[in-house]
Amino acid sequence: MQRVVIPVTPFVQNCSLIWCERTGRAAVIDPGGDLPRILAAIDRAGVVVERVLLTHGHLDHVGAAADLSRTLGVPVEGPHEADRFWLDALPQQAKMFGLPPPAAGIVPDRWLVDGDAVAVGERQLAVLHCPGHTPGHLTFFDAEARLAFVGDVIFAGSIGRTDFPGGDHADLLRSIREKLFPLGDEVCIVPGHGPESTIGEERRHNPFLSGRYG
Repeated sequence: MQRVVIPVTPFVQNCSLIWCERTGRAAVIDPGGDLPRILAAIDRAGVVVERVLLTHGHLDHVGAAADLSRTLGVPVEGPHEADRFWLDALPQQAKMFGLPPPAAGIVPDRWLVDGDAVAVGERQLAVLHCPGHTPGHLTFFDAEARLAFVGDVIFAGSIGRTDFPGGDHADLLRSIREKLFPLGDEVCIVPGHGPESTIGEERRHNPFLSGRYG
């Protein structure tokens, strides 16, 4: 699996363009905004995007999803339906952060659940339901590439916020320990913000998982 991370929005959110190197078929994970920047990255990569994938319903991860879907004529898949209320509240989210609301609302073509799989060319992404940051948060895992797109569940040296509506700190820690840690220490994680890391690095040194904080 090939990937390019495209920082978007004032929140410097990691939108990921991923593609199967054997077929050139691609997906965009969490197009939070800055549609021209995302389209330019797709053009530079020379790939054919087949779908838009969403880890969760926060504005900085979904703000350009409807426009990208309409522009490319591709479906939106994810998050879990437990995040429907976040997608329904996109105008309120925009107002809260002082940002313009998305031009169109988002109704996914397919809600995803734990155990689903998503095809990207000849590659398969396993869908892991990882609630805590939001109740419908998902992780997309490529077992062949040992690569996980974890959204805002875990970051390099930190974990996702749980003070927004529907957040739950205990659920977040459970998701990390029961869904992500078993993937293996060598797995690379691409978070929703900041640099990449590995499961092992965060298991050993993340202060929020070692008992020093929280």
